[in-house]
Amino acid sequence: MSLTDEYQIKSALRRLWLYSKERTEALRASSYCCQDCGVKASRRKGFEQKLEVHHVDGINTWKKMVEIIRENLLCLPDKLRVLCPECHKKY
Repeated sequence: MSLTDEYQIKSALRRLWLYSKERTEALRASSYCCQDCGVKASRRKGFEQKLEVHHVDGINTWKKMVEIIRENLLCLPDKLRVLCPECHKKY
């Protein structure tokens, strides 16, 4: 049996973050400008400027997040049941 690779889990979480409402709201609140130097995001050819959204408190819980996902979502098959939608509603 193969498990979902840790890299795949982290990659999916990063994609979730990149398209999250929270990240988008942070960009909007800053008017798409760097909050340190004021440089503005740009897609203009030759003048491209990307912005990144930084977690002030950092993310030092990657290992714990992967463990929680494996225990609760991507658990072993003996912890899973295949049900029709009607039977699934009972749980």
